[in-house]
Amino acid sequence: MNISKHITYNEATKSLTAIRFGIKNEPNKQELENMKEVAEKCFEPLRVWYGKPIKINSFFRNKELNTKVGGSATSEHCSGCAIDMDAGSREENKKLFDWCKANLKFNQLIFEYGNEIGPDWVHISYNKTKNKNQILYIK
Repeated sequence: MNISKHITYNEATKSLTAIRFGIKNEPNKQELENMKEVAEKCFEPLRVWYGKPIKINSFFRNKELNTKVGGSATSEHCSGCAIDMDAGSREENKKLFDWCKANLKFNQLIFEYGNEIGPDWVHISYNKTKNKNQILYIK
């Protein structure tokens, strides 16, 4: 099963931490719908523009898994509304970040760690009803 054209269900729910701790990381029906929405509104337009594969570092995380990885208690990953992506280098991740910032509607776009060259990965979230186009930098 696929979440979207370029994201498989397994890719969207896989977590080495979940495997290590025996956590069953499966979205419910609403979470799955949210995942499809963020994939179609954010990931797929980006992927088409970029023209190359983009690795999904983290997509859906249930509450138990989110706690294990030290995620925020309000993480949008837990509702299936956020994706962490990596194009393979900080320079390429900066391209993803800049394109998303200029071309997409989103709830949050986060430049995660990295340096002036670019982020270690890019976080983007999308909600059907409340997209505030908030841009954050985590150093």
